[in-house]
Amino acid sequence: MTEIETETENTALIMIDWQQGFADLDYWGQRNNPEAEANGARLLAHWRAKGAPVIHVHHDSTTPTSRLYPDHPGHAFIDFATPADDEAVYGKQVNSAFIGTALEADLGARGISKVVLCGISTDHCVNTTTRMAANLGFEVTIVGDACFAFERRLPDGRVFDADLVHDVALASLNGEFAKVCTTDQVIGGKCD
Repeated sequence: MTEIETETENTALIMIDWQQGFADLDYWGQRNNPEAEANGARLLAHWRAKGAPVIHVHHDSTTPTSRLYPDHPGHAFIDFATPADDEAVYGKQVNSAFIGTALEADLGARGISKVVLCGISTDHCVNTTTRMAANLGFEVTIVGDACFAFERRLPDGRVFDADLVHDVALASLNGEFAKVCTTDQVIGGKCD
């Protein structure tokens, strides 16, 4: 069996929270990595061309004023990330795609042991889903340039810019919980 055939059978791309509501920077604050969407689109096209499993996750906020509340227009997927008819979709109400969903059981039933993650935001839902996936025994890759983060604030008034938040989140996961790679590395089969 070739490497691509093996990868097609047991590696899923998980698209995390590619939702329109995250475009509202007045609500979320400044973000980093303006290339994230283009890289996410490239990954998705690559996975679809291989016929490999694609999974979409969206956040279903329980806060009515949230841009991700199910009745808000921001809850909808970004155009490039609209699921195809044969792609699984999971709604979550917390940071992890594994809590309150059948994702773990469904991956196991399909014989999927490896997951490649991209999405929003690097330090929240991507981070939490990565940690849980690793703790559940999946081999995890995060595509760092297909994710983005927002600036974060502490109660004492300090603000951490989005690049720093993104980079520290990836550094905290790399090695212990996941491999952090670029879109080009993943598509080129060079993510070691």
